[in-house]
Amino acid sequence: QVQLVESGGGLVQPGGSLRLSCAASGIIVSIYEMGWYRQAPGKQRELVAAITTGGIINYADSVKGRFTMSRDNAKNTVYLQMNSLKPEDTAVYYCKAGRHNWGQGTQVTVSS
Repeated sequence: QVQLVESGGGLVQPGGSLRLSCAASGIIVSIYEMGWYRQAPGKQRELVAAITTGGIINYADSVKGRFTMSRDNAKNTVYLQMNSLKPEDTAVYYCKAGRHNWGQGTQVTVSS
């Protein structure tokens, strides 16, 4: 059974940083396309970043230069380092593996 557990969310001031983690079990992250998505209140869920099995990473335009996705195969975990956070980054952040496997989400709130 696939399980994705996100952690690392919280409340941060504008300009601050957070690092999200997605620990996977039941799959091997290096052979799945892994993605970070987010959903703000009243908005659709959107892709933030995704890494292919070959290690190519793509980012949404809104986070390019501020967010960095990475993968640790030894820990079977993917990360999302978020810097220079803005209030509009406030959302629930979800980890996704493959086409159908989602984590429970972690709340990120950027506010002064």
